[in-house]
Amino acid sequence: MPAGSYTVESQTTSDVEAHERADFWSEHIGAYHSRMGFRYTRPDSFHGETIRQLTGAYQLVRYSSDEVEYSRTPRQVRHDPDEDYRLLLPVRGEIVLRQDGQEARLTPGTGALVTFGAPFLCHQGADIEAFILTIPACEVDGPLNRKSPVATGFDLTRGLGRIVHSMLNDLHEERDHLTDPQFNAVSDRIVELVCMLTVGDDRPDAPGHLGEVEAMVRRYVREHASDAGLTGTSMAHALGWSLRQIQLALQRAGTTPRDLIREERLRLVRDRLQCAECEHLTITDLAHASGFSSASTLSTAFRQRYGVSPREMRYRSR
Repeated sequence: MPAGSYTVESQTTSDVEAHERADFWSEHIGAYHSRMGFRYTRPDSFHGETIRQLTGAYQLVRYSSDEVEYSRTPRQVRHDPDEDYRLLLPVRGEIVLRQDGQEARLTPGTGALVTFGAPFLCHQGADIEAFILTIPACEVDGPLNRKSPVATGFDLTRGLGRIVHSMLNDLHEERDHLTDPQFNAVSDRIVELVCMLTVGDDRPDAPGHLGEVEAMVRRYVREHASDAGLTGTSMAHALGWSLRQIQLALQRAGTTPRDLIREERLRLVRDRLQCAECEHLTITDLAHASGFSSASTLSTAFRQRYGVSPREMRYRSR
């Protein structure tokens, strides 16, 4: 899938003969996930539907199906590597997820983060409906500065969890009215909140005010990323906190003021490279308009973050 090509597509097993539906589902799901095993309770009468949204960065699928068990063996992990994460949120029914010695029993109102980089077993009960968001590993491992725990249950009924659930649902409901940069921007924010949830689960005794400081700092950085003079010190002065408070809040999330500013500027450049209204801007123009001191500084950081140069991403988007 070329970068910059937002796509929405739907599939249903109702379009094929009943005796072919299990095979159809295995091929369909396998086409946009890594190699897995499938075990059906009733293969001759299986029913499933998917609505899939994807870009070169993210994929969101809302699906419903009859009972099925998915598995990923050590051999499949070795022969078909995939380090990316899946955020799994049931809307109806129950999902039991086992990975790395942990088990998460998911029902509506709970969610889990699972990696395809390790074996797992995922049993989905009858009449299941759920969201599954594919997240590049760098979007989770980088901000957390470590591998995320897997099979972790998130509470989606209150606080940040409820916001994550609402944003995913809205992203799905507005699927026919989004552009590539818009879909990626919302997905970025969802992942950012999921990382905050993960840290919160991992460190329950951290002072609550640090979470509030982190949220305010992230919002401030998003709004002022293009300011070339933005630093941790300038943020502290503008927000009325000490630099030490900001550093502690971001350290809790596995990042620093400098890294957070750079990350937000790189996302800003990426979105502008994929925006038709910004095609008249040169790479140097984009660098200066996004807070970078030069085009070379931008290009080096951009390639380290996304694996391609700004010009290559613009070309792919076209």
